[in-house]
Amino acid sequence: MDSFSYTILFIVSLTLLASFSRRKKRDRCLKYFSGSPITLERINGEITAKGVLKVESTGLELKYIERIQKTAQIIESSFIFYKYEFDQIQAIIRYVDDLSDLAKIKRIKTLQKLSHHSFSKKFWRMFLSFFKILKDSLNEIVSAMALQFQKTSSGMVFKTQDSFVKKLNSELLESVGSAHEPLIEKYIGKRVVFELIKDEKLYKYSGILKDYTTSFIQLMDVLYKTEDENIAMNCDIIIPQKLGIIRHFGQITEVKKYPFVNEASNFNEKIKNVSFRKRKNERENPITE
Repeated sequence: MDSFSYTILFIVSLTLLASFSRRKKRDRCLKYFSGSPITLERINGEITAKGVLKVESTGLELKYIERIQKTAQIIESSFIFYKYEFDQIQAIIRYVDDLSDLAKIKRIKTLQKLSHHSFSKKFWRMFLSFFKILKDSLNEIVSAMALQFQKTSSGMVFKTQDSFVKKLNSELLESVGSAHEPLIEKYIGKRVVFELIKDEKLYKYSGILKDYTTSFIQLMDVLYKTEDENIAMNCDIIIPQKLGIIRHFGQITEVKKYPFVNEASNFNEKIKNVSFRKRKNERENPITE
């Protein structure tokens, strides 16, 4: 094969690889909710759809649990939400009460694993973080390899497609790895307080941080209320990075579950008061023989 054939083969291979990575690329937070009944809330407060989530690289599809008949001729069975509409997402909510018994058991196991990270899980996250840190270096390495290939190839096709190759290179690197934020990475599996912008107001919620990507933050065990509900309900939630941030490391104190704490505290206070009154009485009324 001559240099021209190598050039064509290189471009075709790179194109196929980039196409495959684009087709397979799905947000990790969204993938976790795949197959679960979810509620999609828009930034205007509207509940767009409720259904079983299916995640694709180009968007989301919610399969209705019950078909909706809009007119006498039309029956809707799903709702499709395209990727270019993701800017309209306020929250993707998975209510615990909507889950099946088996799904609830799997969810509890997930929470238990979050609180006790295995070595393999920690190693995998460290590997992804390391790869993300080296992303810029890898970009330079791939660009240098492409430049070297240009020098060794006398074909003009590759040189004229330089911008095309750079675009493919960028897509390939973006399809691998995920966001890495050292400030919140250490709080994976721990309870945090996050702020969420809703209707141009700032709200605070508490939840267990499960994961995050460049686009979304995923939290579990959150009390959340939409405009359609009268009370806050327990759920797992995905919020866009542009609307929400992790603000505090937090803990929940449930005094009702541990009444002995208050009882012990009150008992100690009583002991202190008795001792104080006894010493005061001895000072005011000294015993004389």
